[in-house]
Amino acid sequence: MPGSVPPPTAVDVDDPATSAVPASGPAHLLRVTLLMAGSCLPILGAVLIAPVLPKMQDHFASTPGAKALVPLALTVPALSLALLAPFAGVIVDRLGRKRLLIVSTVLYAVFGTAPLWLDSLGAIIASRALVGVAEAAIMTCCTTLIGDYYSGHRRVRYLALQTMCASASATVFFVLGGAVGAAGWKVPFWVYAVSLALAPLMASALPGPAARPARPARAAGDDTPAAAARPGDHRPFPWRQLAGICALTFFGAMVFYTVPVEMAYLLDDLGVESSGVIGLATAIASAATVGGAITFARLKRAPDPMLPAVFAVCAAGFGVMLLAGNAPLLVVGAVINCLGTGMLLPALLTSAMSRLAFEDRGRGTGLWTAAFFGGEFVCPLVLLAGESAVGSLAGAVGVLGVASALVAAGLWAASRRRAEAVDPRPLPERLA
Repeated sequence: MPGSVPPPTAVDVDDPATSAVPASGPAHLLRVTLLMAGSCLPILGAVLIAPVLPKMQDHFASTPGAKALVPLALTVPALSLALLAPFAGVIVDRLGRKRLLIVSTVLYAVFGTAPLWLDSLGAIIASRALVGVAEAAIMTCCTTLIGDYYSGHRRVRYLALQTMCASASATVFFVLGGAVGAAGWKVPFWVYAVSLALAPLMASALPGPAARPARPARAAGDDTPAAAARPGDHRPFPWRQLAGICALTFFGAMVFYTVPVEMAYLLDDLGVESSGVIGLATAIASAATVGGAITFARLKRAPDPMLPAVFAVCAAGFGVMLLAGNAPLLVVGAVINCLGTGMLLPALLTSAMSRLAFEDRGRGTGLWTAAFFGGEFVCPLVLLAGESAVGSLAGAVGVLGVASALVAAGLWAASRRRAEAVDPRPLPERLA
């Protein structure tokens, strides 16, 4: 619920005391590259085999229920990730980020390449579910390590970079899957072996964060109980602080994935059948997502006050897509929406991070990851239900736009109430 989001925490100051590692030099560059590469592995799992699904469908045509089971091979990792990320977060806090990341990266290659030697569709789907288990640990570890290593502007910058890499890699992996899939539907599964090259580099280049920072990791102005905790404190996990941002993240994930998932169908409804045109339109929208993430990083603003405007931009994009009577206008609406979603994801993630002390960061990141990938999984189901209710996919997108606008209005009203509670003077006097 919008009103349940706690007051914003400032994240606009770099605090060297809260950064566990140096933020410059070749070692820093390699560290960031590995964290970004690891963050892209779950995206690879989500889109790489999409182009070969028709070939898989033909291969398993004689298997009962293949029409429903083959698409499940693409989506089941996201479901596993959503269900298991909270448990991965608990393990991260107890066993350590680096150790779990290395083990999970190796298992990702084992489970990811398993379909190369499997002939049963059921066994392949089971291996894909195990890929999701590894992805849950990898994504949670990479995001947690970003929070451990960096603070202030740097943390915002690298969380935004994580979004940019994920968005750009989705397009790259889709093209790669189609290219290598021309040699056979099993060939793309070889790509999962790339994680075997990452694991030893992670083992040697990623420093293990200290058991706890030299002093509690908190941003300037943050006096929340989580930030103010001292070594030896036994405080409860901040469930209430995370509940609102995780609910927003679940909804935000549906907003985020609507264009990537439904763009081809929306274009098809407008009479566009060329795969080249559809691919170009999707690439343009992906570029807008990257642009939104860059914009967020450059603004150097606390994330919570930005969320109403960001949701409003997403809603405006959906509105243009609803009214679009031709492909160019649909692309314009998608670009507006993706510009907003590019800012939305790092804003939500940075907001969640600002609520977590070091000891809780793994579990909290796991809960946030579960909320995000849960929203991804239900996105097509929600839009399918909306299409049945209103009669068209564009209409369902419009309904989601109205919901986004209502969330934006709720967040704005909640922020005004908090501001008035701090300073009850009328707005003109506060601005004077």
